Amino acid sequence: MSDNISEKNKRLVRKLVIVVLLMFGFGYALVPLYDVFCDITGINGKTNETAENEIAYEIDKRREITVEFMTALNESAPILFKSELKKIKVYPGQYYTVNFYAENKTDKPMVARAIPSISPGLAAEYFIKTECFCFSEQTFKANEGKTMPVRFVIDPKLPDKYKTITLAYTFFDNTEKSVKK
Repeated sequence: MSDNISEKNKRLVRKLVIVVLLMFGFGYALVPLYDVFCDITGINGKTNETAENEIAYEIDKRREITVEFMTALNESAPILFKSELKKIKVYPGQYYTVNFYAENKTDKPMVARAIPSISPGLAAEYFIKTECFCFSEQTFKANEGKTMPVRFVIDPKLPDKYKTITLAYTFFDNTEKSVKK
């Protein structure tokens, strides 16, 4: 009888070890799977992280694309952050500059970083930034405000189905991380 219970316990332990290993493998594979899922569905559009050179495109005046600008703060970042425009109509191939404003609302220096995203995600490869405050951390003195430009162009190769593109920035307070470096 005790041999029978001992065998059952050994089988249960083996099964639980296999489940734990499968869960670990799934967790390890989750990030690449998520990236593939985002590429397929067009979710979570990542923009270029460095400035592109300005090149001359043929401006497509037959099409107008609405570019919307959204701003957000992570959790409790003590920053005022907004864009000068909520949206703008643009022609593919023509360069535009839109200003954003950020202000440190504390009496201490602050380091912050803006993380961009584009929606729909599949349009991100056609949204080209030649200048952006998001390419590097921004340092603010106490109570300092800054006007920060974003210069961009929509590649005329953007498929016709895209009529609206949303450029969203989330500002993060990186002061703690920068001090530890």
